[in-house]
Amino acid sequence: MSIPSNDVKAVDQFGEQYRKLRSEVGKVIIGQDQVVENVLLGIFSRGHCLLVGVPGLAKTLLVSTVSQALGLSFNRIQFTPDLMPSDIIGSEILDKDRNFRFVPGPVFANIILADEINRTPPKTQAALLEAMQEKSITTAGETHRLPDPFFVLATQNPIEQEGTYPLPEAQLDRFMFNIWVDYPVYEEELAVVKATTGEIQAKVEPVLSAEEILHYQGLVRRIPVPDNVMEYAVKLAVRTRPGTPSAPAIINDHVSWGAGPRASQYLVVGAKCHALAHGRFSPDIADVQAIALPVLRHRLVRNYKAEAEGVTVDRIVGSIL
Repeated sequence: MSIPSNDVKAVDQFGEQYRKLRSEVGKVIIGQDQVVENVLLGIFSRGHCLLVGVPGLAKTLLVSTVSQALGLSFNRIQFTPDLMPSDIIGSEILDKDRNFRFVPGPVFANIILADEINRTPPKTQAALLEAMQEKSITTAGETHRLPDPFFVLATQNPIEQEGTYPLPEAQLDRFMFNIWVDYPVYEEELAVVKATTGEIQAKVEPVLSAEEILHYQGLVRRIPVPDNVMEYAVKLAVRTRPGTPSAPAIINDHVSWGAGPRASQYLVVGAKCHALAHGRFSPDIADVQAIALPVLRHRLVRNYKAEAEGVTVDRIVGSIL
């Protein structure tokens, strides 16, 4: 396998631009290094991310900061029980000349923050998820393409479940990563308080344009993957499926349903992007392992025994790595 010379140069440029991105985002977002990395990997892999964390951990600020650093348009959609599909995708209106005209909804932006996506009914959730899959929306018989690149970051609150409509497993599978946003450590929280309670506000400068992002997304897809890495990624996904010959005891005992083929695809693409971000021209098994948890976390369905014994998905994934 060989990489064309122009792609070799592009790999070096990608690593440099990635470091600049991390630096710009770090002006505002203190700590949460793994969260920031996974969000950026998701963008360059053409995937979507689901962020799970309690309120007040700067999830909205993270998304808006990333959009500024990437030079992309950004819209936030606050999901509520009365939100309708037309509130997301847009609707046809009758203008003053008595002609129907399509008015685009907030989904027409490069980066969408779907805040508390589980607070809205399935019909409205499906409107956004269709846009995520097709990168377009259809209304009144006409198809409207969404901006490119297009990236959805959805958030969920893990502690308050009253009045929510949890995403079905089939819809969760549309997200490349499930990213857990945890509390900052003491030193990071102290730095956050110092940075946000004064008068000076950090300014984020754009690092990339939309055209450059599309170029790097294509570069990620062109990177070669050794056969042993490809086989490892697929075997890892297959081992999560109970009842299969390669499933270990912890899977057969604690999992009802394992990850599907989309997990294998995301493991490979995510490993490619992870390798590029760290200056390497091809992924190895360590790159697959680095992104395995956010790829598999939301694709395993625990059974009653696992819930009763307190066996977490993270523990299950860790055991099969």
